[in-house]
Amino acid sequence: MVTLAAPVHTFSVLFAGEGRHVDREISSVLVDAGLAVREVAADENILVEYDVCRPDLVLLAVRSADCERMEACRRLRDRHGEDCAPMVLMTRMGGRAEACDWELPEGVVDWLPEPLNPSGLLPHIRALLHARRQVKRQQDRIAALNEVIAGKDRLLRMCAHDLRTPLSSVCGLAEFLLDPAAGALTPEQIEMADAIREAGRNMLKLVNRLLDLSVVQTGAVRIERRPALLRELVNRAVFLVAVVAARKDIRVVLQPPVSTEPVVHIDEVRIREVVDNLLSNAVKFSPPGSSIRVAIESLPGGAEAGPCVRLSVRDQGPGVPAEERDRLFQEFGRLTARPTGGESSTGLGLAICRRVVDLHGGTIGAVNHPEGGCVFSFTLPITP
Repeated sequence: MVTLAAPVHTFSVLFAGEGRHVDREISSVLVDAGLAVREVAADENILVEYDVCRPDLVLLAVRSADCERMEACRRLRDRHGEDCAPMVLMTRMGGRAEACDWELPEGVVDWLPEPLNPSGLLPHIRALLHARRQVKRQQDRIAALNEVIAGKDRLLRMCAHDLRTPLSSVCGLAEFLLDPAAGALTPEQIEMADAIREAGRNMLKLVNRLLDLSVVQTGAVRIERRPALLRELVNRAVFLVAVVAARKDIRVVLQPPVSTEPVVHIDEVRIREVVDNLLSNAVKFSPPGSSIRVAIESLPGGAEAGPCVRLSVRDQGPGVPAEERDRLFQEFGRLTARPTGGESSTGLGLAICRRVVDLHGGTIGAVNHPEGGCVFSFTLPITP
């Protein structure tokens, strides 16, 4: 007696033979091997029997490429998709060379020309059921992991929402205390109220970033694309960040275009967040007296990518050490470099930027400039 290693006895096979003596031998060998076999007569509906027993493997005898059972294979795959059990066909229509000329339905994983040795069929069944078991285990693990991630995201959103209201109140009350109309404060009280306001703002910024990251990661964010010129958006962002940069004696320069800028289809709100983040990072890590250069250029594309628009932000800061480059766009990816003016950094901004650019079909990255500093850039595809 030929047997299969445990736990193959837990698997089931839907066997659609033709009522021949060899079919009875095959069924007997499968049962002796510890498999649960459900036989389908020639006049029975394979789709109905499949729904009844939900087998791990389907074994069918076919006579021609256009027979009803071949059509049943196609319908099974259409109905159950990737969850459909693998199908093995047995045929008397010549050898494998001839069989390869047939258009096999999706989901058919093996094609066995007859005459068959029933015992010799078992190695094929063993390998296919083992692969089926491994796939099922992986699917179960992925489903469990996705449930954990979904629970984490729900908890994160709930906590962030619950924190945002009291933090906004803390910031508002601190602003009220610092307003001269609220009454005179001692220098020590002003210093404490200012510290409360700054800490509240930093915490509120972190909470908002966590919410943004959660929304982007779960795919709940909607990208609403509209035709736009990137330069108009960047002009507004540079104008505003230049005010902050001037306090550190830093110049922000938008370089003139070298060619006509094409129209891109983008979500302006989301891309503006990316631009603002790259500019604010450059200001944070640039030393006083330095400059930040912003450039927009059109790239023609090549064999691997089509034409695109690239925005680059070059600072004169410390750059990014090679060993830390992999952490740059990760959540909470903190680097050894610290802001030159003591500014806060959540470690979430660049991770959000990467996700937003990915959703637009672009790329984002950073390289150290040969003359010092770092160049952050992202591309957006030009679509007709």
